[in-house]
Amino acid sequence: MIAFRSILFNTAFYANLILRMIVLSPIYFLLPRKRAYFIPKNWAKANHWLMKTIVGTTFTVEGLENIPKGGYILAPKHQSFWDTYALLPWLDDPVYILKRELTWIPIFGWYIAKQRMIPVNRGAKGKVMAQVIERTKLEMATGRQLIIYPEGTRRPPGAPPEYKYGIARLYRDLNVPVVPVAMHPGLFWPRRKFLRFPGHFTVRILPAIQPGMDPDAFHDKLLHDLEQASDELLVQTARDNPKLPLPPTAVQRLKELGAA
Repeated sequence: MIAFRSILFNTAFYANLILRMIVLSPIYFLLPRKRAYFIPKNWAKANHWLMKTIVGTTFTVEGLENIPKGGYILAPKHQSFWDTYALLPWLDDPVYILKRELTWIPIFGWYIAKQRMIPVNRGAKGKVMAQVIERTKLEMATGRQLIIYPEGTRRPPGAPPEYKYGIARLYRDLNVPVVPVAMHPGLFWPRRKFLRFPGHFTVRILPAIQPGMDPDAFHDKLLHDLEQASDELLVQTARDNPKLPLPPTAVQRLKELGAA
């Protein structure tokens, strides 16, 4: 049944994406940029409904009171395609720094271009990164929220952290709060696999790290706070979903934490 439901969900998920992009394109591209954001946000809500109805996966969001007003950096754990869109309904006007290849996808690339997302060549250094930061400053000056994944790429649940230093540089240069977000969607929507597993998990929005810290101290605090919350949620999720098949990284981390 899990395989059947996974196939059904994946079919519905991509059909929902493609049909919405095609059918709603005239409305999306005629509306002002920020007003047009309701279409991606409703798409995210529809995906949550599909996940709940077809797969049986639900989630709870904790800590919404920790989201500041205006501009800030949202720093979630990154394990799954799920967390690239999941929090859109709770955000005002988010902007992503994303790999430039995504802008080359027909229609989808036009959608993200309209929202003034910030493409970057992952292999680029120095001058290009400085240009990205300047472009980000312009967007953040209008009160937008920057979504950036501290580890840069998807990591399996429980894997040792590999935080990049780029977020510390952004924290220093943008001078805005950073809001860490701990969650384990990768246990239910594993990366590079088609299977989707039923169960329930928690998304925990942590208190914001205020601007003004030394970048090295900020980097250490972000890693400590986010990994501590991630460990707590890993134990909680495993206990709440005893039939959930855990990846080796999660099993190993639970052993290290002394959890059954």
